[in-house]
Amino acid sequence: MLSVTVDDLRLFLHVLAATLWVGGQLTLAGLVPVLRKAGADVPRAVARQFNRIAWPAFGVLIITGIWNITANQHAVDHNSHYRATLWAKLGFVALSGIAAYLHARATSRKGLAIWGAATGLFALASLFMGIVLAEA
Repeated sequence: MLSVTVDDLRLFLHVLAATLWVGGQLTLAGLVPVLRKAGADVPRAVARQFNRIAWPAFGVLIITGIWNITANQHAVDHNSHYRATLWAKLGFVALSGIAAYLHARATSRKGLAIWGAATGLFALASLFMGIVLAEA
């Protein structure tokens, strides 16, 4: 059996949190039409419950993301392409969090749709950038 390292734990926590944050959003997006049919307040109640899981996961993403940066400091310091990709990822992470916050505060269906879509797109972009960084 292979030994488990602290780096393995760091990566596991980061991927787990990304699974909850990004995967949860995609799942909810697919469920919203059915939830609306169940009652006008049902989507809001489900979203509130999801937020109890999603926001702590986002926090874990931030913490483990910082941990990832410090663990890969050599690449950050010595590879300008890595650094540029990292900055793009950090931008998408920030935009995802801001859009999710605005989505949670939206009061119109249009606002919910726009900010929900933006959250998902930015989250997917940051996930993709993370894969690019992992391959570097």
